[in-house]
Amino acid sequence: MESGNRGIGSFTETLKTPVFIISFILAAAFVLFGIFLPGFGDYMDATFAWVTTNLGWAFIIGASVFVIVTIYLIFSPLGEIKLGRDDEKPEYSTMAWFSMLFSAGMGIGLLFWGVSEPINHYDWPPLGEAGTASTIHTALQYTFFHWGFHPWAIYAVVACALAYFSYRKGLPMLLSSTLEPILGRDNIHGAWGNVVNIIGVLATLLGISTSLGLGVMQIGGGLETLFGIPNTDALWVAIVAVVTILAIISTTTGIDKGIKWLSQINLSVAGLLMLIVLVIGPTLFILEAFTHTTGSYLQNLLQMSFGLDAAGEGAEGWYDAWTIFYWAWWIAWAPFVGSFIARVSRGRTIRSFAIGVLLVPTAVSMVWFAVFGGAALYSQHFAGVDLLGPVLEDEAQGFFALLSQFPASGLLISVAMISVAVFFVTSSDSGTYVIGMLTSKGNPNPPLGVRVTWGTIEGLFAIVLLLAGGLNALQTASFIGGFPFMLIMLLMVYCLIKALYKELHEGSLPVERQRIFAALEDLQNDNKIQEDVITEEPEDNNTSEENKS
Repeated sequence: MESGNRGIGSFTETLKTPVFIISFILAAAFVLFGIFLPGFGDYMDATFAWVTTNLGWAFIIGASVFVIVTIYLIFSPLGEIKLGRDDEKPEYSTMAWFSMLFSAGMGIGLLFWGVSEPINHYDWPPLGEAGTASTIHTALQYTFFHWGFHPWAIYAVVACALAYFSYRKGLPMLLSSTLEPILGRDNIHGAWGNVVNIIGVLATLLGISTSLGLGVMQIGGGLETLFGIPNTDALWVAIVAVVTILAIISTTTGIDKGIKWLSQINLSVAGLLMLIVLVIGPTLFILEAFTHTTGSYLQNLLQMSFGLDAAGEGAEGWYDAWTIFYWAWWIAWAPFVGSFIARVSRGRTIRSFAIGVLLVPTAVSMVWFAVFGGAALYSQHFAGVDLLGPVLEDEAQGFFALLSQFPASGLLISVAMISVAVFFVTSSDSGTYVIGMLTSKGNPNPPLGVRVTWGTIEGLFAIVLLLAGGLNALQTASFIGGFPFMLIMLLMVYCLIKALYKELHEGSLPVERQRIFAALEDLQNDNKIQEDVITEEPEDNNTSEENKS
């Protein structure tokens, strides 16, 4: 009974925090505007056009900076600092950890864009002629680029900063805690700290609503493919309602049960689906395409990272529609995914953390797109199967259009739909945890009432954006949430590097490095003593000669 009272009291206290109150008011206003404001979709389109035209270059530079910082953390001495006490062990096994960060980070997007993005690039490449053999390589190369190092570096920066300042410095799990070197320890709950956390809440709501909206569109597309149910607005609302209820039920079980087990099961299901397509699809082509595209991606990474086509050599509007949209989407997701990854990453060194977050998911994403994107491109270009038509009509149909070409297509599509639904649940569940933490002063286990509240609002956001314009409105939401948080992320980078170097110079390092430094210091002292002895000997000889005189 007492624990229940404490839970109610905790929820009541959370309702009084400025971050919760202001975030809730702004979120409610967004939902009401979306429902009642005439032409809401037109306003979203105008915002999208303005941001891409005037701020696209900033997203390109910002995302590349985060990749450079993450790589530096891997190879520099800073990587040996632990996200926690020196003697702490990782809280979760490597497999469980990877499953959770991957499910939270990209699950729905991989299924939605696994076929549609490569086929889109085949039909509308950034450079060159559409529909040619060389365009196949270009399509996969840019798909690898959009789902590779850059998004995971964006997540890694936020997650590393949060985990370091929380587990190493004892600060609450709040975005404002990462700016402690600038704000000061006493001001992370002050006015500026509240502004940072509110921006994080809104960016999370907009970013996760984008992903949930994509999931709803794909589930609807699967139902239409299997049962002929029209993929209409009414169906979208029904799907959001059902899956949001499932996500709220999942959030009552906590991270160690609901999110953890669902993530591991779903990663296995998605992996099995990928293996089936690899075996029954054009296996040799997929393997060759993966090998070729991996090389071209790594070889052209620097050029692609800063490419923006300022002179208009390529396809007009391509970078706005793809690369800039993706970077804004990942950044809008960063407070959510970064906070969740930080929440489950205690006890790892910065180096092992950065390698795990940057390299492993990137490799899995590349394999995923090589399998599904490669099979789709082969079907389109060599086998005469029309996948472009369904993709242009509805991006959500691309994945199912490919699966329809294989034996037991009904079973494969059913499995894919279940996987999308589970990714939907884990993403929404993870999002409620993160927003709950941000609005309850960094409580790592926010009150159930808070999680239910934000889970419901996430569903409402997704419905509003879908009804306001479908995919275009979802893309615009990412821009709205992404740009202000990117500025905060740049400050995070500065504060993290400053704090890590301060710790490095103060000697607060893992035991192994302390021993190395101590041994080097002893060696230097020994050399100094020998130098002093050598320096003193001539003086003694001179003195003795003088005495003889």
